[in-house]
Amino acid sequence: MLNTILFDLDGTLAPFAQDEFVHTYFKALVKRVVPMGYDGEKLVAALWKGVDAMVKNGGSQTNRQCFWSVFAQELGIQALALESILNDFYANEFDAARSALKEEVDRGPLIRGLREKGYTLVLATNPVFPAVAVETRLHWVGLASADFDCVTTYENCRRSKPNPDYYWDILEKIGKRGEECLMAGNNPVDDMAALEAGMSVYLVTDCLENPGGMPVENYPHGSFRMLEASLEKLPEI
Repeated sequence: MLNTILFDLDGTLAPFAQDEFVHTYFKALVKRVVPMGYDGEKLVAALWKGVDAMVKNGGSQTNRQCFWSVFAQELGIQALALESILNDFYANEFDAARSALKEEVDRGPLIRGLREKGYTLVLATNPVFPAVAVETRLHWVGLASADFDCVTTYENCRRSKPNPDYYWDILEKIGKRGEECLMAGNNPVDDMAALEAGMSVYLVTDCLENPGGMPVENYPHGSFRMLEASLEKLPEI
């Protein structure tokens, strides 16, 4: 029986196009860090290499450890001192990236309604950001980490999407079986990989992220509003 809902964040709960979000985010980040003596292009290149390393992380270390190891290799050991600077950025200046939202939405009623019905809720955002950055983005859509039973961040994960083991790790954390879960996301590669962990899936197409042009017909799909309407009809458990 379905008793657990997993939600992606970027492009799913938060309606924005990834490219526009990343552009706005990096622009604000470079503005904060370059005055400290770093080259903007090298900084962005190091960030991308760190993200790539987290996506390829096989589980030997946390994504946080993986990121900072690669980041420091690219920019020098002194770059490790940037972690507190970046956390402060995510808590404050990161709000500039809110302009990437296609519309202002409040997901609070949906999420809290599901909790009241007894459903286990997971924020299954790709864990390549620290918790503080996830919290800031959740606020954009009327939510907080406390609204979920489990939130994946780079501190508490050792794998990333689209590795199916990312989803298996979540199942272990929350004590659920795949057949009890529905994963909703906007990327047919990253989010639909939940199928390999035995989960049901729903592909949100409002801000579809599909650079490979995969056929969406392969999955249950539609707008977030359609998903919301079906979730609102779920019975209490």
